Formats: sequence, structure tokens, C-alpha cells
Amino acid sequence: MNKPVIFVDGRDALGAAAREFIDRPKRLFIGGAFTDSVAGGKLMSEDPASGADICAVVAADAEDVDRAVAAARTAFDGAWGKQVPAARAECLTKLAALIYDNLEEIAEIESLDTGKPAHIAKALDVPFAAEIYKYYAGWATKIQGRSFDLSLNPEAFHAFTRREPLGVAAGVIPWNFPFAQASFKLAPALAAGCTVVLKPAEQTPLTALRLAELVVEAGFPEGTVNILTGFGHTAGAALASHPGVDKISFTGSTEVGRKIAAAAAASNLKRVTLELGGKSPNIIFADANLESAIPTAAAAIFGNSGQVCNAGSRLFIEAPIFDQVVSGVRDIAANMQLGAGLNPDSELGPLMSQVQLDRVTGHVDRARGDGASVLCGGSRAGDSGYFFAPTVLAETTADMAVAREEIFGPVVCAMPFETESEITGLANDTNFGLAASIWTENIGKAHRMAAAVNAGAVWVNSFGVFDPNLPFGGYKESGWGREFGIEGIDAFLETKAVSVSIGA
Repeated sequence: MNKPVIFVDGRDALGAAAREFIDRPKRLFIGGAFTDSVAGGKLMSEDPASGADICAVVAADAEDVDRAVAAARTAFDGAWGKQVPAARAECLTKLAALIYDNLEEIAEIESLDTGKPAHIAKALDVPFAAEIYKYYAGWATKIQGRSFDLSLNPEAFHAFTRREPLGVAAGVIPWNFPFAQASFKLAPALAAGCTVVLKPAEQTPLTALRLAELVVEAGFPEGTVNILTGFGHTAGAALASHPGVDKISFTGSTEVGRKIAAAAAASNLKRVTLELGGKSPNIIFADANLESAIPTAAAAIFGNSGQVCNAGSRLFIEAPIFDQVVSGVRDIAANMQLGAGLNPDSELGPLMSQVQLDRVTGHVDRARGDGASVLCGGSRAGDSGYFFAPTVLAETTADMAVAREEIFGPVVCAMPFETESEITGLANDTNFGLAASIWTENIGKAHRMAAAVNAGAVWVNSFGVFDPNLPFGGYKESGWGREFGIEGIDAFLETKAVSVSIGA
């Protein structure tokens, strides 16, 4: 039996700065100014902890996308494109400092808009975003080409490469980590010298608009950053197919990622980075340190209410310790405190929306019908908002939909295995390949498994290790390309080869 859900009035729980922001008009940010949509469209931001409306937000359409892309092109050809790398670095560094200066306010806005606990947003999400801007500020002055001795005629030419910004970049981000995800798109693009049009998810537009205010304060030239709140099927689709956009970076579902890729190819073959879905295996061998493995396994699936692309939703446990691990994860789940994000005692917030609640509920109901047993949770929690109790499923098999499809909720499928070769096959038996976790005290086994698992990130005796310097992205249907590290900035650069005749 889970603890009762804690409810609070979201607006009343906000600090003065966050409440003042909520009261300000929420308009598009184009060319350095806040503006209404050409068509006058609106959307309503909703508090998922209560289902109540927070505020109205202007919704962009295709004409607004045209305006934003034009503003970004003007800035790329002008003020931002002419900035020296050190000036780009200074703007990014100022933005990071402003995020820290407004840390509590941003965390509260993020909590109200997403439902996640504010204390987690304050400790993790918002500072990580600031560190991403700081990290790529350092890269802005370190973009360099190479010189070459030509293999066929080295004495006749001086040959070298230039690394140049792609141009106007579009970033389309999801609703699970909106403030951090904005930094993943903006920071490397800006460091590379690109200008950006950012579209946050329609469910979580608020911190992106607060970020726009900080962009102005940090001194970015007009049009360098443009932010379009709106719906995916209008503003997002228009960005993906826009001939004036040179690069699009998208994070979200595999289904939408396919549409983004198709639209990009059909329009102007713009460059594409896709960070998509996952069904990550969390593999615990019998020789693992269970004092660490069990609570981490729970955090890997229940953190952010399971709304994480790399969530450890497939929990594979070596047979001799299966009952012990499952019992431990179940006990943690049963004692987690669900509640509104702005309550300091909340450990787990709601799902994002009624759509998401219905999706997760449907997956669990189907799993029951397929023969899975529900050891904990398995249903909605509370009678308002979109809370779903953290759920542990046993007697699941690899062919069940719940073990194959991305659920994006606090639901883990526990499955036993017998041998190393068996678990390698089970771990890779998926269309996804975003991340994996391996728990063992045997160093040889750890290295063998890290090499054998098809995933873009493999964490040994840990889970969810993220760092600005560590590339992140997926195999197979989990996406194209990488974010973070040098790979992240490379995605916004073009390579030009130059050969200069210097002899006969």
C-alpha cells in the first residue's frame, strides 16, 4: 500500500519571483522581442499535480516559424555570425551565471509546469543546465581545423580544413526535462556560431520563456535565440520542413523522430540529430553489491516518475538473487511519497497529462492480461492530478508488450536470467539501444558485458551517469548522433577542405 498523495495549491506554494513570472504575459520570443502570434493562437499550460490551468501561452503557427527563422538568419549573417569566439563564450558564461542567480525561481516554475519535485529540479535539473552552458562556453574558443600534407602532391599545395557553423539550427525538446533539454540544444549550437529557433513541448512552455528573458539579460544579439511556444503538429512540423533551417535537433519519441527525419529529408536534407526512446536493460548479477544495486534499480525506473528516455525499465536479475532484489525494489516503491512537486516532502510527482496517465494504465492493464503479476502499485494514485503508483511487475517475459514498448512511466518489468550468454541476448532483444546498466564485482564480466550490449551509454555498478563531457545518444531506434562532449558541438559544425596552390 502506497502512502497517500500530498496535494498543494501550486500557485500559492510559489515564491514571489516565480509568481510574478506566472503573472506576466507569455508570448513568443522572436528577434529579441516578445510578440504575439500572427494568427492569435493560444495554448493553456496545465499543472499536472492538480489538472488545473496555470496560465495561457501564445501558440506559434507556420507564419511565426517563418518570422523566427528569418530573424535567426539575419543574426547569423550579422551580429552573432560576426562575433568572435571569445564573445560567444562570454554570452554563454553570463547565461550560466544568471541561471544560478535565479535557481530557486526556475526550479519552482519547472516544478509547477512538469509536476516534478522542486527540490530535485533545484539540486539537479537546473544546475546541470547551467553547467552545460558553461561547458560549451569553453568550447567556443577551441574550434579548430587541421593542416594536411597531400599524399599525391604535397609540395604543390598547402591544405587545411575549416570548421564552420551550419547556420540556423532548430531545437525541438520534450516535456520531461524542459529546462535542461533546452541547454542541450542551445549551448552547443551557440558555441559553434549557429543561431537557434527553439520549440519547447506544448505541455511545458514556461521555463523556456523564462530562459528567453535571461538570454536578453546575458546580452545575446537580437535574433540569436528565438523561442516558439506552440503545438508539435503546427510549429514543430513547420520547423522540421522549413527550407531556411540548416539543422534540426530533436528529443522525443521514436514515432515523432521518424516524422522529423522524413520532413528534414523532403525539404532541404537538413542535418538531423535525434535522441529518441529507450527500453534500457538494468542487469544485476549475483555477485553484485546489492546494497547499491537495489536502491539504484528503484531510482533508475521511478525517478522523474519513470518519464525518462533511459529509464531502467527492464530489470534483469540473476536467478539466485531474483527474489531478494525484487522484494527490495518493491519495498522502496511501496514507501515512496507521491505528491505535488512544490511540496518539499514529495519524492515522486505526477505523470505529465491525462494522455500519459491513460497510456501507462493501459500498458499495466494489458500486462495483467498477458499474465504478469503486479507486486506493487499498478494503478492511479489519488483522485486528482495524474499520479500513478510506482509499479513492480513480475512473471513478465521478453515477448510481452510491456517488456518491449517504451512505457514512460514508473513501471518496471523484473525478469530472471541464468547465464551471461543468455542475458546478452535478452538485453539486445529490443528495437532500442539508448542505455544499459551492469552490476557485477567481476571486472572481466563487466568489460565483456559493456562490449556486448548494444547501447550508446553503458553504466557499470551505477545508473544515469551524465556529464557535459560524456557523449550521450543511442543505437538502433534510439536515435542518430550524440549530444554532450565534442560530439555535441561537432553536430553543429560543417567541415570545409581548403587547398592553396603554392608551387608548380
